[in-house]
Amino acid sequence: MDLLSGNPYWQTTVAKPPVYPSLEEDIECDVLIIGGGSSGAQCAYYLCEQGLDVVVVDKRKAGHGSTIVNTSLIQYLGDKLFYELVNTFGEEKTVRHYKLCEQAITDIEEAAKKLPINAEFIRRDSLYYASYEEDITKINKDYFYMQKHGFEAEILSEDQIEKDYGFKKRMAMLIKNDAELNPYSFTLGLLEYGKQHGVRMFEETEIVGQKLEKDEAVFFTKNKSQIKAKYVIMAGGYENQEFKREKKAVLTSSYAIVTTPVKDFKGWKNRNLIWETARPYIYMRTTSDNRVIIGGLDENTIVPQERDAKLVHKRDKLLKEFNKLFPHLQVEADYYISAYYGGTHDGLPLIGIYDEMPNCYFLSGYGDNGTVYNMVLAKIIAEHITTKKSSDLELYIQTRKV
Repeated sequence: MDLLSGNPYWQTTVAKPPVYPSLEEDIECDVLIIGGGSSGAQCAYYLCEQGLDVVVVDKRKAGHGSTIVNTSLIQYLGDKLFYELVNTFGEEKTVRHYKLCEQAITDIEEAAKKLPINAEFIRRDSLYYASYEEDITKINKDYFYMQKHGFEAEILSEDQIEKDYGFKKRMAMLIKNDAELNPYSFTLGLLEYGKQHGVRMFEETEIVGQKLEKDEAVFFTKNKSQIKAKYVIMAGGYENQEFKREKKAVLTSSYAIVTTPVKDFKGWKNRNLIWETARPYIYMRTTSDNRVIIGGLDENTIVPQERDAKLVHKRDKLLKEFNKLFPHLQVEADYYISAYYGGTHDGLPLIGIYDEMPNCYFLSGYGDNGTVYNMVLAKIIAEHITTKKSSDLELYIQTRKV
């Protein structure tokens, strides 16, 4: 799958990434994780302290799939508004989902503290502004549920927005205790932490075949080796669709740029995350080396040639949208990418468990909060493997009822 094009930024931030061998022999393990990106590394993190023999494989270098284009605004609210999810799933399930995501951010923060590589995790609030006059009602509906269920947020007036950020918007909601991180160093840090706890990682090891039986799975690699496992986690991101197409999944395309460094962020309160109610929306955050990541302008295409043909135009438009908000911050696009972006029809990420693929779990943290969703789903899958049950599995399994 042609996941991305352009010149990604994150891989430039780790001077000497760890190197892992390719698999050249037959091995056995308790759990095989296919995918050495964010979701696979997060699964390994949860499993590595359980006394299980865990193997992770990736056909690329570790973290070099969609992880290197993940913009990593670490938030619990998502593409579908709070009240929209309530309309689909009901209030109890929706609140349960957001509480799990809120906890996942704390879990990510705690994990980052343990890692041998700095994940650059920083707590940030999120400014969520009304793009149009009619969107004020949408923010008020979401704020009602936020207040009712104890999520920290406040409404900002037009004057307060201008005072704190320098631009004019009729209304915004400030969501407290979101975060940002470096997804590439976070992934590598998780894999190194797993390695310290017995996880075996093999990169440039492509899976080309499988034999699934009731009590054992055998996967065959391009290098003519084989892996026997009791359980398998498919953590290949959007490439999960190559193993098993899931009808709830929706693939589109998205764009992002990373700017030249900014000398002074005066006028951007606390360098908070910024996004909007428009769909598709523009979002932005800063980095530890004082750049700005600006993303969005999604396109409803999965044809790489169509996606990539618009890259330069999207780069320029993203920069223009940023300059509308912060004309005093003079920047250029140093890095810019086009990439696949995945979501779901109903707005929740997916755990796939299929009768025809026994003992296999498909982790598909699809949506605009992929890192957070991955943490939620990895925790649930690890719990299900080790205890044979999880009270939260029903919320994300592909057979869920709406």
